Amino acid sequence: MTNNVTVIKPDNSWFPDFSELRAYSDLFYFLVLRDIKVLYAQTVLGFSWAILNPTIQILIFTLIFGRVAKIPTDGIPYLLFSTVAIVPWTYMSNAMNGASQSLVTGQNILGKIYFPRVIFPLTPVIAKLIDFIISMILIVAVMIYYGVNVTSQIIYLPLFLLVMIAVPIGIGLWLSALAIRYRDVKFAMTFAVRMLMYTAPIVYSATNIPDAYRFYYSLNPIVGVIEGFRACILGTPLQWQFIWPGVIASLVLVVTGLIYFRKMEKVFVDVI
Repeated sequence: MTNNVTVIKPDNSWFPDFSELRAYSDLFYFLVLRDIKVLYAQTVLGFSWAILNPTIQILIFTLIFGRVAKIPTDGIPYLLFSTVAIVPWTYMSNAMNGASQSLVTGQNILGKIYFPRVIFPLTPVIAKLIDFIISMILIVAVMIYYGVNVTSQIIYLPLFLLVMIAVPIGIGLWLSALAIRYRDVKFAMTFAVRMLMYTAPIVYSATNIPDAYRFYYSLNPIVGVIEGFRACILGTPLQWQFIWPGVIASLVLVVTGLIYFRKMEKVFVDVI
């Protein structure tokens, strides 16, 4: 009598098996749906917070940086200037925070059943897109108020939407894997997100950066996203010198994040 023996070995590939994501697409869908429902559960205003949060930030920035500090904005009204930047920034900051802590918050099911672990950091990145779509109402409203017409540059917007999503995916893969070992990531993120906001042209224009430092400055992928959004929506010139380095940097973040996440994946359950 022959006994069939199944030997389970760890997968030593550099990248997650994306075919598994297709196999577990239903689970991925329900985790995203759960994140959306939990976010506004038992709240009075519900999805209105997706508009209220960036609105308050926009008004404060307009008052402080536009009226008091009078920061130059290349002739664009500060309310319009800040709105187009704060809406994608709010998405990226929230998605980065959620993705960085995804493995820690999901530790209850991490060691009980198997499914592709990369689903954890991807879930908040996709779930936060609902907030982003709702908050786009702010951009449309401000455009109508100032009589801004859509130009042909809007065709480039999908590129910047992809980069906008890629940034929190790349950072989320790195930080979620690090957060398993180092719980300091949770506290560092609060400080890091605040600093990142001022290292990107959200409250000021990228043209204020001296020429000698522009390349290094544009390696921050958030710079390319914000500049791209302004150019596509407001019709300002596309500053490719600020965009391409950030696009490449975002791709590097995602690829290296996948490699590091895969490397650490085998010890997640032991360390958690």
